[in-house]
Amino acid sequence: MVSRILVPMDDSEYAKQALEYALENYPDAKITVLHVVGVPSMMMGEQTSLSLEGDINEAASERAEPVFERARDVADEHGRELSTIVGIGHPSRTIIDKAADYDTVVVGAHGKSWRRATRQFLVGNVAETVSKRAPVPVVIVR
Repeated sequence: MVSRILVPMDDSEYAKQALEYALENYPDAKITVLHVVGVPSMMMGEQTSLSLEGDINEAASERAEPVFERARDVADEHGRELSTIVGIGHPSRTIIDKAADYDTVVVGAHGKSWRRATRQFLVGNVAETVSKRAPVPVVIVR
């Protein structure tokens, strides 16, 4: 029985669809939304700006809040509650590291940050990487 689900989210439509899928198909499960900040880039933009903050965890939480607000709105529409956690670093690695605490991961097929070919070349497809390496089953939602 699936009782704990991790739903990694960014602000993409695919991530929203993944959350909706989890809420609709696992009505008795506890849903946790994970948002990862500090995504690596060629110029280390977001990671560098996070490292310049006085309190990295507080800055990461502030950056995650718009995604969490959207997730809470979706959960409210389904009459459900969810919990949230913030990860810092590379999305695939962070999701895989957190996945061991859950029964399954429900992830969108593509996130906002993977739309450009150069980005996919540098980071890879997060959903694909998670599905290959996660220690628990992974559902990819299109």
